[in-house]
Amino acid sequence: MRTAMLLAAFAAAGFFLLAPAGRAGEWNQKLTITFSTPVQIPGQVLPAGSYIFERGVGNTSIDEELVRVYNKNHTHLYGIFLTIPDRRLARSNKPVLEFENVPPGSPAAIYAWFYPGDKTGHEFVYPKSQAFRLAQANNRPVASMPDELAGATSGANMNALKQARVRAETPSGKEVETVTVFGSSPSH
Repeated sequence: MRTAMLLAAFAAAGFFLLAPAGRAGEWNQKLTITFSTPVQIPGQVLPAGSYIFERGVGNTSIDEELVRVYNKNHTHLYGIFLTIPDRRLARSNKPVLEFENVPPGSPAAIYAWFYPGDKTGHEFVYPKSQAFRLAQANNRPVASMPDELAGATSGANMNALKQARVRAETPSGKEVETVTVFGSSPSH
């Protein structure tokens, strides 16, 4: 079960440290995040270390749903990842990361992240096969997209990612429309 207690337990264990990367980068919600253990993002596992998460890669509302993940020096792009809006009831003055339950022996999977002061965050859209495993482990639907679109790094792949049809993968393996389970449909 995805709960604040799980997040608090990870934080208490030193699982991750978060720090805004500076107020000048607020439009792109740039954060530097340090993980003390490996974590899953769509289509890959990041080893323990520091990473930069940035929202937006262009000027359209769809571009704002894309998140780039770089190494801490901003010299290596791990990928561009599709997200859908996620909402919290209360704002936090610190960054918030929410995690999915995962099958035993798997690294923690980032569900969503929220920039300090924002109630709306970024829920990662996982490749279908990974979303199915997470849906089973959490006993609830997980946002999904075709497997081949995970972690785009080139312009051609990014355009395909922008046009991807986001669905929801259920614990039973059924693919359903996002409006059925999330109450709204992303602009894809």
